[in-house]
Parts: sequence; C-alpha cells; structure tokens
Amino acid sequence: MYFFLPDAKDGLLALTEKVASESEFLERTCPKQTVRVGDFRIPRFKISFELETSNMLKELGMVLPFSQGGLTKMVDSPTSQNLYVSDVFHKSFIEVNEQGTKAAALLALYTPMTCGSGLISPPPIPIDFVADHPFLFLIREDLSGTVLSIGQVLNPLVM
Repeated sequence: MYFFLPDAKDGLLALTEKVASESEFLERTCPKQTVRVGDFRIPRFKISFELETSNMLKELGMVLPFSQGGLTKMVDSPTSQNLYVSDVFHKSFIEVNEQGTKAAALLALYTPMTCGSGLISPPPIPIDFVADHPFLFLIREDLSGTVLSIGQVLNPLVM
C-alpha cells in the first residue's frame, strides 16, 4: 500500500492529475531504497464502493457474454446450452487501522525494498509522514506494477 501526501494542504487535485496523466509516475516517485520514517501518522479509515457495470461493459463493446448462449462454447457440459452473463457488479472495500490494511477479503502488507549495491552509506535522515490533510492512497501488486485499488481521503481529521 502506498500513501501520497502532497506538500501543499490543498495539493490533492494537482497530485491526482499527475498520477492520472503521467504513466511512469509511480516508478519515478517510489523510493529505490529503504527510507527511515520518523513520525508516521495516518488516520483510520474505511471506504467501500459498489457499482453495477453491465451497461458500461456493453457500451464498450463487450456484448457476447451478455447474449443468450454467449458463453456456451467456454463450458463443455450438456446443461450449458444457454450460458450467458446477466449482470456484472463491482464492489470494493478498504479498511486501514492499527492492525493493518484489509482490501476486500485480502490483507495487504508493506515490505520495504532493499538496495543491494553493497555500498555503505550513513543512515538516512528520518522523514516524518503525518497525513493531516487530504492524501491519495493506492494498493499495487509490485511484481507486475498493477494498481489494484486507488482512492483519496479528503478530510483525515474526521476519520
């Protein structure tokens, strides 16, 4: 899980636009080595979202799964003559608290990255991360770089 806190208290809109428009944003902004963190405070929050997506998928041209028998060839069974999709629902849930992060039914854990250069350098200066104004968060599968979920907390002081 990644947290992005803009320097400016009103900088969330500009940050969101950068994330959406710059394809290499995450690769450029994520640290390449472990960062020492001093004061680390994020609010507890719970966010859920639900959306029925059948019509959107049809408008994008995905019509075969929704037509009678559209999925019949995918299943080798005599009872699958009229197999099709009737509805598609999307639902997501993220909760962050003292115990960690839950995303839907999954637990996301942070594993610090290590630098294998072999060079010895002085310990980095700790960086404080206090999310006391609007921030962006995302959950990403690091091996492929796929962003699984993204959201924003607009008022962290009331969470």
